[in-house]
Amino acid sequence: MKILRTALLAAAVSLPFAGGAFAATPDNLLVVAQNIDDIVAIDPAQAYEFSSGELVTNIYDRLVQYDAEDPTVLAPGLASEWQADAEAKTITFTMREGATFHSGNPVRAEDVVFSFSRVIKLNLTPAFILAQLGWTPENIGEMVKADGNKVIVKYEGEFSPAFVLNVLAARPASIVDEKTVMEHEENGDMGNKWLNANSAGSGPFKLQTYRPGELVRLESNPDYFKGAPKIEGLMIRHVAEAATQQLLLTSGDVDMARNLTPDQIAGLATDEIKVETYPQAAVHFLSFNQKVEALQPEAVWEAARYLVNYQGMVDSFLKGQMEIHQAFWPKGFPGSYDETPFTYDPEKAKQILEEAGVETPINVTLDVINSTPFTDIAQSLQAGFAEAGINFEIIPGTGSQVITKYRERSHEAMLLYWGPDFMDPHSNAKAFAYNSDNSDANYQATTTWRNAWAVPDDMNKMTMAALAESDPAKRQEMYIELQKRVQAKSPIVIMFQAAYQVAMDKDVNGYVNGATSDFVYYRLVTKN
Repeated sequence: MKILRTALLAAAVSLPFAGGAFAATPDNLLVVAQNIDDIVAIDPAQAYEFSSGELVTNIYDRLVQYDAEDPTVLAPGLASEWQADAEAKTITFTMREGATFHSGNPVRAEDVVFSFSRVIKLNLTPAFILAQLGWTPENIGEMVKADGNKVIVKYEGEFSPAFVLNVLAARPASIVDEKTVMEHEENGDMGNKWLNANSAGSGPFKLQTYRPGELVRLESNPDYFKGAPKIEGLMIRHVAEAATQQLLLTSGDVDMARNLTPDQIAGLATDEIKVETYPQAAVHFLSFNQKVEALQPEAVWEAARYLVNYQGMVDSFLKGQMEIHQAFWPKGFPGSYDETPFTYDPEKAKQILEEAGVETPINVTLDVINSTPFTDIAQSLQAGFAEAGINFEIIPGTGSQVITKYRERSHEAMLLYWGPDFMDPHSNAKAFAYNSDNSDANYQATTTWRNAWAVPDDMNKMTMAALAESDPAKRQEMYIELQKRVQAKSPIVIMFQAAYQVAMDKDVNGYVNGATSDFVYYRLVTKN
């Protein structure tokens, strides 16, 4: 028996398609080692973390969606076709015939109405994505209607139908089975508690088992409208330590390791394992909470940009997993700004602080996810910032602990990452360049609000003007200008863009990992 098999895979032997004890992972089951402790919720009306996004994508469908065959193309999902009327601000979707939920219930236009209404009425973290369309609990019944096999979607706002379609391809627009969900409603929660432990989707996989911080088991949906997945099931085991993931992969106990370090990737000297690299949309940043007086001077923000050892990190422990990127919209996407004017220069940083009369030392707590590469980045920042008298006390925590603290605005400094909620530059512009109401009561799922940064009014206006701009070239120029302004003067220091490496058994093929966590697909995976 191989090392750690009992500890890691004991749960597999009791599950239907595991087939009892085995000398290697079963041919019909993909076994993945992954750090999934960031998951707070898996209900698509609430799920807002990277790992939960992967689950939602593989369990649920949307009217229109980016799919495994080509994650860059918006394709029909549960809608087979649609017609847009920009003047009337209406899109009419025709439902796909024959699509069914995992329960066996048919997918109806009424399920779409219920799903969208449910997100708006529950008003949990990702609800703002759909609420952009002018939807409220009071008007949602008029904005989204079923008419036979058609769904009529109305929206308010000065933006194009293309923007609306991208919003409807986002995670909270996933369609749930109304009949099944409402059978499990408790105290008016519209099935929220139940859906955070179960699923009610129509996607290629069905949730079989979910144990937070331990295990996710998915089984294939043989009736999926695009055809059954190539594998019969998927098991994701929570393995926080990269070294343990490496050991499990090299010993054959898992088929895929999702969180190896660059050194571990480089050390995989075996023909039995291959490494695939996938460009990612996530940008990694350091931010300062403006509730902390010592972090409010703009000179602190400016100096911070010269205390990050960008090149040193990407040439060492981040090699192959990050590239230097200092703007909020990812490189490779239309409208990105790719100039990187800041380099590691502690002497310049000290001069900036001295000329502004900022007294040092400044002692700051730095919250960080307790896994690689975040802890390594934090230690590099700690060393670099100390050169200018800014002393970081690193506070490690699980992904959910760190993110929860960030949402509460109770941190001082924070090391985190951000990925677009949907494929439009407004997604990140609103997160990094917009905050029109900085009050504690006005919760916003943005980096600006979470860092209590009252964005200048002209920048707020430019962000909304870019959203409304119909001329593509002019719109792109506006987003580039917004990126320049955030890059030059904000309490958010954007440092890197992720490049994601996945190590897997050489016989695993068909795994698709697009630019965001919403574009991770297992449907086409085979194990030859």
